[in-house]
Amino acid sequence: MKKYTYTDKKDTRSGFGAGLLEVGRKNENVVALCADLIGSLKMNDFIKEFPERFFQVGIAEANMMGIAAGLTIGGKIPYTGTFANFSTGRVYDQIRQSIAYSDKNVKICASHAGLTLGEDGATHQILEDIGLMKMLPGMTVINPCDYNQTKAATIAIADHHGPVYLRFGRPVVPIFTAPDQKFEIGKAWMVNEGKDVSIFATGHLVWEAIQAGEQLAEMGIDAEIINIHTIKPLDEEAILKSVAKTGCVVTAEEHNRLGGLGDSVAQVLAKNNPTPQEYVAVNDSFGESGTPAQLMEKYGLNAANIVAAVQRVIKRK
Repeated sequence: MKKYTYTDKKDTRSGFGAGLLEVGRKNENVVALCADLIGSLKMNDFIKEFPERFFQVGIAEANMMGIAAGLTIGGKIPYTGTFANFSTGRVYDQIRQSIAYSDKNVKICASHAGLTLGEDGATHQILEDIGLMKMLPGMTVINPCDYNQTKAATIAIADHHGPVYLRFGRPVVPIFTAPDQKFEIGKAWMVNEGKDVSIFATGHLVWEAIQAGEQLAEMGIDAEIINIHTIKPLDEEAILKSVAKTGCVVTAEEHNRLGGLGDSVAQVLAKNNPTPQEYVAVNDSFGESGTPAQLMEKYGLNAANIVAAVQRVIKRK
């Protein structure tokens, strides 16, 4: 098992803030909009440097999506910012009609996704957002794993024409990817090559998959771990190549078991190479209030549950 270490921890939303500032310096067409959550979205540095390119919409998320769609007509590249729940569930009609249907070049940037929003509870912990967004024709869906990858993704999506959903989070997590990485939309990242099981992880669960891989290695199980940072378009080639070698799959995500990464992988396998698969995800339920660590443990989204899923799926080979 390849060893991954870290010297620092940061929240992925800070990676978005850093990336927004950098891409703003590179591209004068980049503008930012926020729905009264500047601090939470880490947009302060962008606003300080480019006040004329920032629009504070207030608590009017549907209006923000409409404004963003309009700005693209003049050649602007709008980045919208609010919580994932308010970026998707609250404004789904506006995204579908004003952005996706007309292929508007809007970057929907969503923080505080999943259970790790924590104490704000179930009403704010959206666990259906990946499913909602990947069903929209033409929508690209990205869920990076740490600060560096989130920063790189934030910069990269400016050069991609078309609507993008960029998902990131609130908790402080290890930084283990390279600071100078080139982010390739739709290209999975091989974390560790192995032969006994394929673990496809996304977002915060990538680090948990690495921890699980180390535990599995001690048990004599050689896990192949792949970071699926782009849910749509999905890197089907990487998935099929891995499964052809290992013969069984575990998917790991901070999302509802229905509609997320696991379902996307299962569809690829069903069409091309039916394979035993286990899911590490929230089992069709809402969340609740608690610390991120408490919630990840209670809902089975950690290294221990990935190890258990691997043990189950290997028996099904």
